[in-house]
Amino acid sequence: MYRKYLFGYGSQLTMVLFVTLVFGVFSSYAQAASKVVVIGNILPLSGPSASVGVEGKNMREFVIKKFNAAGGLKCDGALNGSKIKMIYLDTKSDPTVGVSDVQQLINQDHADLLTGAWNSGVTYPATQIAEMNKIPFVVPVSVMDRITERGFKYTFRVAAKDSWWTKDQFKFIDYLAHKSGKKIKTVGFVYINNDFGKSFDDVWVKLAKQYGYKVVLNQAYGEAATDLTPIVLKMKSVKPQVVLLVSDAADAILLQNTMASYDVHPWALISSGGGQADPSFIKNTGKNAQYLFDESEWASDMNRPGLQELNKSFKKIYGSDVNGETMDAYIGIHTILATLQKTCSTNPDKFRQAILNTEFKGGPFSVMAYPSVKFNGKGQNVNAGLIMVQVRKVGNKYERVTVYPEEDARAGFKIVFPQPNHY
Repeated sequence: MYRKYLFGYGSQLTMVLFVTLVFGVFSSYAQAASKVVVIGNILPLSGPSASVGVEGKNMREFVIKKFNAAGGLKCDGALNGSKIKMIYLDTKSDPTVGVSDVQQLINQDHADLLTGAWNSGVTYPATQIAEMNKIPFVVPVSVMDRITERGFKYTFRVAAKDSWWTKDQFKFIDYLAHKSGKKIKTVGFVYINNDFGKSFDDVWVKLAKQYGYKVVLNQAYGEAATDLTPIVLKMKSVKPQVVLLVSDAADAILLQNTMASYDVHPWALISSGGGQADPSFIKNTGKNAQYLFDESEWASDMNRPGLQELNKSFKKIYGSDVNGETMDAYIGIHTILATLQKTCSTNPDKFRQAILNTEFKGGPFSVMAYPSVKFNGKGQNVNAGLIMVQVRKVGNKYERVTVYPEEDARAGFKIVFPQPNHY
């Protein structure tokens, strides 16, 4: 009787409804299985910071390709099985372009989440557009304090902010004096005249007074500088014992080589993780960069579980070692993925709640120089820590060697201070 009802007289409408129901279920399943989460990335892929932008893109691709190949999101909710789609737009290190990029990613590409932009001057206005549209924006590295000081709900920064960088630089200067027994009295500041450089200089001036150092050089230069000879000659004239630097890649190379050509060698040069951390810096300065200190959140020679395996895999594909900038990208994208795994949703308020209530550690986070990522209510990672590397000759090439803190130093290497050929 039942079979006759289903397939016999008068069953056509029933069959249509049955088929519609079955195909509806499979269609819904297919839609769920093919759902993607769109992450918009704004990066300097051309212009003065292009090399760090490209390196950051490479690391994101490295992570996401493996993640998608492993099946995508594995979570209890609507996004289970979803893959990640990455969209990259070039900021050219220009704030106006960066804002336009964010608007396109939100309005045309319908990005669920945003990340970038490396340059603080670009990240600052870009995060404002994201905030207005309630789109979570995870900032891997831009260090300007104000990025997380505006009361925003949807901006989260993984890296240490610049006031932490500057404080650690002055603590390091005191450490150098104490360790070497040398009296340091004078400092100089040389920086690129943009938001990145000026934000450091503002704090440097205050800290120099606080620590009792005399500032004998405070010099900014334009972003498009092609000749830094006047600054170098002034440095040679006033002879600051320690010089603090903020640079992009091209000007970092130009400044270092110009100093070498005029035989200008302070007791110590301490840079701030900008252009001096760019992979092109050592390639284009070589021995001229020897003994320079660069502040960083990470280095490839630290003793961390899984680090060497990660570096080997990345280098095999992209031909370069991981560095501080690429590792910020690595931790940033893993923070996004871990949060999505927890929420199984792109709802911005659920994302905010999850990222603020989670301490990210273990697994991919084990390679960091600090123990975990934990955001405060302002969206700042409170655990972000800093190390110091020094450019040293290793075999027949020059490398960034971790020298501080002492427990993180590469085996067989100690700090060289003052540098042997100082004035």
